[in-house]
Amino acid sequence: MFVHVPSRRRPNVLWATPVLVLACMSVWVWLATGKAGSRSFFLQRWGTVPETLLAGDFGWGIFRDGHVLSLLSALFVHADWLHLVGNLLFLMIFGVPAERALGPWRLLVLFLVCGAISNLAAAVSLASTHAVVIVGASGAISGVIGAYLALFPRAHLGFVIPLGLFFEFVRTPASLLIAIWALLQLGFTFIGPAFGAVAWWAHLSGFVAGVLMALSWRPAVARRLRA
Repeated sequence: MFVHVPSRRRPNVLWATPVLVLACMSVWVWLATGKAGSRSFFLQRWGTVPETLLAGDFGWGIFRDGHVLSLLSALFVHADWLHLVGNLLFLMIFGVPAERALGPWRLLVLFLVCGAISNLAAAVSLASTHAVVIVGASGAISGVIGAYLALFPRAHLGFVIPLGLFFEFVRTPASLLIAIWALLQLGFTFIGPAFGAVAWWAHLSGFVAGVLMALSWRPAVARRLRA
């Protein structure tokens, strides 16, 4: 477990999390204001489609035809506003403190790598299901959550809750927020337009990848926090 030591070094600007949030919001606004036909085409082209990704011989072919890029582009596409808001809320809650420890570039690499792994795992698990499009950043956010839990297993996070005209600052164990995240993902399986479409293998694989990446970075993170 890391202990924060005051440093004279000027704090680095945290830009990776806001950029990821802005990218997801921009894609959602563009899709919401566009034509229905273009939205369907966009989802098929930039979402991860198991039937297309895994068609033919699985191997170098997915790199040659460019379908592998959908493992990354799908992270910034969301099914509806509830899907978007739920993901971005937890990306901000865990992304900012994780970025403060890891640094912007590691956070960005973590998000993209865990997201790609999670989408690939989801595609393999749903390969027998026709007409499925995998979208959303939840697998990548699972990686961010896993990394944060691996680095700070007993940490508490503080956030502000609006209570009418007043605001209440609350500190809660990070593990409790992670449990709420898991329950929300479970809820998305049974409610909303994406009924039954939550790929649990995506979340699990993203979470495990985030834990492993964070553990491999522990020495570098410790040096960063001591600097």
